[in-house]
Amino acid sequence: CTCKSWSDLIGSSSFVSTHLHRNVTIHAHVYLLCLHHPNFERQNDNDDPYDIEELQWSLFSNETFEQFSNLSHPLENTEHYRIYGSSNGLVCISDEIMNFDSPIHIWNPSVRKFRTPPTSTNINMKFSHVALQFGFHPGVNDYKAVRMMRTNKGALAVEVYSLRTDSWKMIEAIPPWLKCTWQHYKGTFFNGVAYHVIQKGPIFSVMSFDSGSEEFEEFIAPDAIFRPSELCIGVYKERICLLLDFYPCDEEGMEKVDLWVLREKQWKQLCPFIYPLDYYNRTIGISIDNKILMLRKDYTSGIAYLHLC
Repeated sequence: CTCKSWSDLIGSSSFVSTHLHRNVTIHAHVYLLCLHHPNFERQNDNDDPYDIEELQWSLFSNETFEQFSNLSHPLENTEHYRIYGSSNGLVCISDEIMNFDSPIHIWNPSVRKFRTPPTSTNINMKFSHVALQFGFHPGVNDYKAVRMMRTNKGALAVEVYSLRTDSWKMIEAIPPWLKCTWQHYKGTFFNGVAYHVIQKGPIFSVMSFDSGSEEFEEFIAPDAIFRPSELCIGVYKERICLLLDFYPCDEEGMEKVDLWVLREKQWKQLCPFIYPLDYYNRTIGISIDNKILMLRKDYTSGIAYLHLC
């Protein structure tokens, strides 16, 4: 009797929502997903095919960086895969080089279960660029995967997958400002909205697509942003942000990372993050508790270090 009542309670949507909200609020069970060589002290050579074959995905502590567990492909596939998003313990994986027909898997490593979305029947042409993002949309209480595909001639197709209905939907209404030649760079997914840094001519902007309302928006980037290589997009204090590690710092022997957040559809520049100029540094992103993740490489030893700042 107890087993049945507890099972009914745990399986109810209200319990799931309450449990999920609690974990998100207190940042419980937060881990870093890292692709790495089994030997942490070994310098990796990305041009060596044998080095690439040995790379593996693992979960690491968000605070101590200690390894928690390895993540083997749910289908026991030996081919390399890439993680295209994670939310509330679910991980979206697919081929390392995406095609329009690449199989996608929504995977829960904790319980070792996964779902493979059906093959889309909406696509009848080949695309030169495919971008995939995944996350939870609290407004519609559903997990969404957003796939954006472009041809060499600039044609754009957008599809949205719903985990609840286990189906794809083609987005028909593409805004006129996207029906042109543009270059796609980095992106992120937050609260059901897919964000992409794009470039049209000399102008950089952030394109957003709400997977619930199916609406597009464009936010012109600050004038200080003119190159994508040192640019990072993330989430800082529940707001989309841009980090730029390019301009010199006024303080001698120091470097800085400039930071902008999107508030009421406008970019607001915050105080920069200043750090010592003693290693080669590269900003990777921002953790869920609003700390900057930085890669610091010592060229003398050839060893790279991951820092929470």
